[in-house]
Amino acid sequence: MLFRVDPTSTVPLGDQIAACVRRAVADGAVVPGERLPAARVLAETLGVNVHTVLRGYQQLREEGLIELRRGRGAVVTGGASPHRARLLEHVRDVVADARELGMTEDELLALIRTELDNT
Repeated sequence: MLFRVDPTSTVPLGDQIAACVRRAVADGAVVPGERLPAARVLAETLGVNVHTVLRGYQQLREEGLIELRRGRGAVVTGGASPHRARLLEHVRDVVADARELGMTEDELLALIRTELDNT
């Protein structure tokens, strides 16, 4: 799996790392049960702090895409389907767009609820 980060981007490095994994799951490049690189190794490879990698991995754990196990590291979960990973990317994009437009959380949630009610 290929990790790329852009230190000049306004997107935090941890978010960029999480996005790399999401894309790899969405593309089928990584599959459930596959281990991700150890945080220390990935941090050294990318030239970032290990805590930056761990922040990205923590995000993915909260999204249900990976499990973090002591001694085993980060493992892609069985619930990490390509469709779910793509949806998570879209949700992140929508939230970023809403913030850029100055929408409040309540406005965005109301917009989403309206769309859900119309389907």
